[in-house]
Amino acid sequence: MEQPTDHKRLNQLIILVSFLATFCLIRYLTLLQKLKIIPNQTGLLHVHHLVPGIFLLWIAGFMGISFWPVRKVRLYSALLFGIGAALTFDEFALWLYLEDVYWTHLGRNSIDAIIIMALILIIVFIISEIYDHRHLKKIVNSIKSPLLK
Repeated sequence: MEQPTDHKRLNQLIILVSFLATFCLIRYLTLLQKLKIIPNQTGLLHVHHLVPGIFLLWIAGFMGISFWPVRKVRLYSALLFGIGAALTFDEFALWLYLEDVYWTHLGRNSIDAIIIMALILIIVFIISEIYDHRHLKKIVNSIKSPLLK
């Protein structure tokens, strides 16, 4: 039988994977734009990818809080949250300097923010795994069962 903590860890895993996958994808796409392999936005208005990221964070938060009892909605909220967080934190240097410093040495702050956020997500996931002791219980039970036969 699935325990409530399984849902929590699945949500955490979805957030972590969608966060890292989105970060890698968006960096790849922006590099292709920089190399002029794919077109970049032109015109007077340039919408940075943190803008859709903020909207996704808002939608994920609203869905997650408003429809918390619905497991499927929580899973979609986790997915949207991970994507939105990656889009937003990838532009962290823009938050700090209020300038487009994405490909300058100051843009390294965005990479550092992504690394810190990914480490936090990984640490929380590991701690919740350890705290539950499920893997320890499986190991102990697998050792006990042959001895009891």
